[in-house]
Amino acid sequence: MKRRDFIRLSVASAGASLIAPAITLANNNLADDDNKQSTSRDIYYTKEAPGRWAGKVATHLPVIESTKAEGKTTVKVVTPHEMKGYEHYIVKHVLLDKNYKFIDEHLFDPTKDNAAVSTFTLTNYSGTVYALSMCNKHDLWLNSATV
Repeated sequence: MKRRDFIRLSVASAGASLIAPAITLANNNLADDDNKQSTSRDIYYTKEAPGRWAGKVATHLPVIESTKAEGKTTVKVVTPHEMKGYEHYIVKHVLLDKNYKFIDEHLFDPTKDNAAVSTFTLTNYSGTVYALSMCNKHDLWLNSATV
């Protein structure tokens, strides 16, 4: 990997790592009515709340699939998004548990990865998992599934 590409990827990853923990705080401050300000809407987008990216849901919302075998759960996260080098790509996937605690992440190299697909193995876990997908142009997207 070229040094310049490595630096770009490192900076993008560091920025994304700073955003993910803020989701827990934002979710604890969700507004109960529309008159209150909700900071979570400024941090990530969902299928139900795509904000300014309403036309981007199909290609930016992470899709979560899971399979169980012998006490282990395999979680596959796919973002059906093109990988156009550093011009436009999915930077990373982050997996969170039912309490929005960090489980694992997968960084993508847009010069090598042709698709945004990541696989995580969980031992003795059941319940909700949350997947974050970060696009370098269209922000952070959140989806959930029960495993």
